[in-house]
Amino acid sequence: MRRSLFAFLLFTFYFSPAQTDTCGIRISLLTCTPGQELYSTFGHSAFRVFDSVNNADLVFNYGTFDFYDPKFYNKFVKGKLLYFVSIDTLPSFLAEYDYYKRGITEQAINISCDDKQKLLAALFENAKEENKYYRYDFNYDNCTTRLRDMLEKAVEQQLETKNILPKPGTTFRNLIHVYLDRGGQQWSKLGIDMLLGNPMDKKVTNREAMFLPDYLLMAFDSSELNGQPVVQEKKILLNYFESYKTRSGITPFIVFGGLFLVVAGLSFFTRHSWNLFFKIFDFFFFIMVGLMGVLILFMWFGTEHAMCKNNFNLLWALPTHLPIAFMLFNKKAWINSYFRFVFFYSLALLVAWFFLPQQFNTALLPVIGTILIRSFFLSQRK
Repeated sequence: MRRSLFAFLLFTFYFSPAQTDTCGIRISLLTCTPGQELYSTFGHSAFRVFDSVNNADLVFNYGTFDFYDPKFYNKFVKGKLLYFVSIDTLPSFLAEYDYYKRGITEQAINISCDDKQKLLAALFENAKEENKYYRYDFNYDNCTTRLRDMLEKAVEQQLETKNILPKPGTTFRNLIHVYLDRGGQQWSKLGIDMLLGNPMDKKVTNREAMFLPDYLLMAFDSSELNGQPVVQEKKILLNYFESYKTRSGITPFIVFGGLFLVVAGLSFFTRHSWNLFFKIFDFFFFIMVGLMGVLILFMWFGTEHAMCKNNFNLLWALPTHLPIAFMLFNKKAWINSYFRFVFFYSLALLVAWFFLPQQFNTALLPVIGTILIRSFFLSQRK
């Protein structure tokens, strides 16, 4: 069925006699507002192709993946999940975004008829079964950057773009934090900050910022090709720009901050009355911290996610905590020495917190504070 539809669309656009008389093609960038789910937090982009001669209205979407692949989760975790370009009709595309109350802005692209034909030919070539799959990279090769690259290839030059960055020194992490904060995704933000390493703290250029749909929209608004504005016309297709609401809830900082205060209070003032509690707490707490370190190592060395490399979160999530946790009930002197080292090490880490080349999530401060306190008392065991 899909192959038959593709063949029909190809015939309609390229072999209709009416196409010999006029271009009749309008190509637009569609920018969709963020949704409530994490995967839609950063918005979406697609190309719309309207053929007035043949009355065809299509959307080329580079953000499609096969959720029903039996190896989906395995491929996703390891960074091997393939995305692909799909073709939809505009009414179907609008119906989906209307259902989820997500806005859509359209920017008609101001390029020559010949360039439109080249871009359209490239889009259909990409959509062929043997060409449509690609290795998705959130920062450098995604459903948004692909559209920019396709346009530039068709016109054989790069966009001449004015500054679209909010301020000098903006990093990838700064940009995605805006969306996560606005969407109330504080727990997701914590997970992302723990798993994505130092590459996310790279200062972005204008061009690199276009990995986000809103920034590609701004780039198109402020760009020229051959001395002419890229955007010929701009309009709203779905006006749901006020429907995206921040979700409230208990943040990680409140949870971990509360835990730190409880642990600190019990440790300093009533520790002898809570010996059994702390034996159990220390066991599970250091297991969790150690497991986090193992996960960071796996994402760094065991996957193809480039943004998970060089992760400085290993400085606090020491994988060695995992085996040591199982030895806490053994009062050997070297275990006390281990936690004495962890205490001074954690103290130094807190001092160096704001000077590290990677931005840590502030919710981790009370976690490291808890490590500091408990390692101090574990180093004093008799």
